[in-house]
Amino acid sequence: MIDLDSLSWLLLALGALIVGLSKTALPGAATLAVAIFAATMPARESTAALLILLLVGDLFAVWMYRHDVDWATLRRLVPAVLVGLLVGVVFLGLSSDAVVRRVIGGILLALLAFTLWRRRSRTDASELGRTAAYGYGWLGGFTTMVANAGGPVMSMYLLAMRLPVKAFLGTTAYFFFAVNLAKLPFQVGLGLLTLEVLTIAAVLVPLVVVAAFAGRWLATRISQRVFDRLVLVLTAVGAVNLLV
Repeated sequence: MIDLDSLSWLLLALGALIVGLSKTALPGAATLAVAIFAATMPARESTAALLILLLVGDLFAVWMYRHDVDWATLRRLVPAVLVGLLVGVVFLGLSSDAVVRRVIGGILLALLAFTLWRRRSRTDASELGRTAAYGYGWLGGFTTMVANAGGPVMSMYLLAMRLPVKAFLGTTAYFFFAVNLAKLPFQVGLGLLTLEVLTIAAVLVPLVVVAAFAGRWLATRISQRVFDRLVLVLTAVGAVNLLV
């Protein structure tokens, strides 16, 4: 049984609001929700509860940004993401929660430093071609499978591609909707998506919906420069949370 007190429910509610905002306005923020859920519930079961909320957020994001998708970018990522997902399943089955969190946190900080260096040198991911797509795609699939923390990895890639705000959000929406659906059978197979976990997620779904609409309103009013900086800051904060 998962025992949740009033404070735990408040923290989970905050995490659900962050999920909704992350899907329609602030990519990378979902890593904060990962940390909140892992601190409030058993870490492995928390990934299953969070997956349900992420899928709800994905549905709204796909609908809201259905006309703002860079399909060429998505096609480049697919093969590597599938490899990363499979490796993530094996890693999740063999590793402890603490190892999973620290490995992902270290990867995110390394990617953040790499992205900042590349932005300073005024290059973009297209100059690395398939190598960049494979590297980021593999890490994206791996991190999203083991801890629902693939958002910051893909944010770093799409920032490097210098996509406009709406194209960034639309491409992210379709990417994670497909990836999260692919993760669902693995979560069931690992015995993490139980009726109890589904019940907890169902209680939190309305908060994800409210935050998703709030995020859409925010995304239409945010400048490209502020958006880029928020993504970088949220990625850094999320990585540090996973390492602590």
